[in-house]
Amino acid sequence: MSELVLVEIADGVATITLNRPEAMNALSIALRRALHDAVRRVDDDEAVRAVVLTGAGTRAFTAGLDLKELGSQVGALGAANATDASDNPVKAIEACRKPVIGAINGVAITGGFEVALACDILIASDNARFADTHARVGVMPGWGLSQKLSRLIGIARAKELSLSGNFLDAATAERWGLVNRVVPAADLLAVARRLAADIASADGEFIIAYKQLIDAGHALPLGEAIALEHRVSSAANAQVTPESVEARRAAVQARGRAQ
Repeated sequence: MSELVLVEIADGVATITLNRPEAMNALSIALRRALHDAVRRVDDDEAVRAVVLTGAGTRAFTAGLDLKELGSQVGALGAANATDASDNPVKAIEACRKPVIGAINGVAITGGFEVALACDILIASDNARFADTHARVGVMPGWGLSQKLSRLIGIARAKELSLSGNFLDAATAERWGLVNRVVPAADLLAVARRLAADIASADGEFIIAYKQLIDAGHALPLGEAIALEHRVSSAANAQVTPESVEARRAAVQARGRAQ
């Protein structure tokens, strides 16, 4: 039996691959637990500074919860409201302190859409598509989609997607601000890993702290978020010496000239 989740680490970047292509990478109980373990592993690995999450094959990033499993096991539907990260892949991803880039290689449907929204950055292949079919299967979202999507693309567009269950193509997803960019399918992993490598080239502890500040502030009203930034910035910048800034200045300038 093949591994349900593959992990590859190189040059500070971990690539995590959901590996059930024959089942459109559906989120079975076993896969969810394997994903949790993989995310914990790379989060604990000091050599890893950024993560790429993708699906095996070209058909699906993930089709969401395994509906066959849901229909055959008593109590399995509780996964839609699971609060433990070992059973809730969104919480597993959100618990990762390091930036997670979702490389959306195919369809991201319902629970799979929620997994995509848990990532910090989304890059989609040109054959990626997104759909929220909760209304079609009669299961209310429990992993955050009903609240996150409207904040990303606007409430009217979110209602259009969620109430119809229609698919959203990659080009429209980019135009609506759901994904950062769309690239040819053959280039997807290379582009995602290149961006991850750019992130990994910065100071790892600073990136962790900066991501945490952005996320914490985003959950607050703007005035409170600005106050939070001031508190965090004042404490952190009090530790920065002119010598450390000067030591990094030349590298920053050289990188700017090269880009």
